[in-house]
Amino acid sequence: MSASPRKKVLAIVLAGGEGKRLMPLTADRAKPAVPFAGIYRLIDFALSNVVNSGYLQIVVLTQYKSHSLDRHVTQTWRMSTMLGNYVTPVPAQQRVGKHWYLGSADAIFQSLNLIRDEKPDIVVVVGADNIYRMDFSQMVEQHIETGAACTVAAIRQPIELADQFGVIDVQPNDTTRIRDFLEKPTQVDGLPDSPGEVLASMGNYVFDADALVEAVTRDSTEVGSKHDMGGDIVPAFVRRNQAGVYDFKDNHVAGATDRDRGYWRDVGTLGSYYTAHMDLVSPLPVFNLYNFDWPIYTSYGPQPPVKITQGEDGQAASTLEAVLSPGVVVSGGSVARSVLSPAVRVGAGAEISDSVLMSGVRIGRGAVVRNAILDKNVVVPDGAHVGVDAAADLARGFVVEDGLTILGKDQRFPG
Repeated sequence: MSASPRKKVLAIVLAGGEGKRLMPLTADRAKPAVPFAGIYRLIDFALSNVVNSGYLQIVVLTQYKSHSLDRHVTQTWRMSTMLGNYVTPVPAQQRVGKHWYLGSADAIFQSLNLIRDEKPDIVVVVGADNIYRMDFSQMVEQHIETGAACTVAAIRQPIELADQFGVIDVQPNDTTRIRDFLEKPTQVDGLPDSPGEVLASMGNYVFDADALVEAVTRDSTEVGSKHDMGGDIVPAFVRRNQAGVYDFKDNHVAGATDRDRGYWRDVGTLGSYYTAHMDLVSPLPVFNLYNFDWPIYTSYGPQPPVKITQGEDGQAASTLEAVLSPGVVVSGGSVARSVLSPAVRVGAGAEISDSVLMSGVRIGRGAVVRNAILDKNVVVPDGAHVGVDAAADLARGFVVEDGLTILGKDQRFPG
């Protein structure tokens, strides 16, 4: 018996997110361009998952403050053009009218020329701002085997958290088929094999290409539609009994451990963004950046190695449970439970704890930084305190939220 022909797959990364809840980190950049874990951007996790899955024709749909995102994708994600592979940022172009993207489904509708030009059999659609590892080829395989026109990736969550997610209700006799798609329900049945859990949508989808084209085209004319993939397109497939669900627990990624298998974080708020960083710094991290069998790719420029040295007056430097990026110099200061991005400098006697410092941050001699997120190029003067006194931070014009103090990119420390 001859093998079935291999399906041609195009990947679309939805990277137009404004990220209002991450302000001030998104004041000057799109949400997918927000730095993470020192050397990465959020979009690097989605793109690495797609590439590691074997899909090397990728378009990135951008819109909001996209310059740094476009630059990062263009400079970092270069493929072999000789083999027809590419990662291409595509900005909103007003191809179908004088308006920008009205939602994620409208973004695809306005970009249907990309699908028509590439002529794929399957389209993988993924979000650009979650932290996880996933082999999408396994999801595509299930999609083809079940004959669904649309398949939604879902992760198991405790049933008491159902009102925080888009919840997928499965058919009792076929747990790969969606019976209903419920937006933040207050009452819902648990899973047939686990009554205490529900399936929450991850915002990742697989479509038959022709079905996706037809669906977003029809949606573009629907009065009252929000033109959203999860809110409008998926429910339309559910109503026609053409929607399947892929359980993330069945995904097996090379090099995963029992501790980090199934890790997924939505970093849409300052609190969740901070918590995801703290997941990295423990001796046995919940999310393992050091899985070389499923690497997360990026580029951080020509940075020298990390340097930890005594201060000018002989003060000893110390680090504990810290992620230090290339180019970091700690001169007689202490760093604990923190993530430092490239080219951060920590002065003698300074104390950094439970914090995230982005590229180019300077911490003066004797300064104290606790429970803080400092965006690029922030300078903390000698002896200054950040995150120690919330009232004082607010008086200085800093953002204080969820017990954190946040300074935006290039924000000056008042004299």
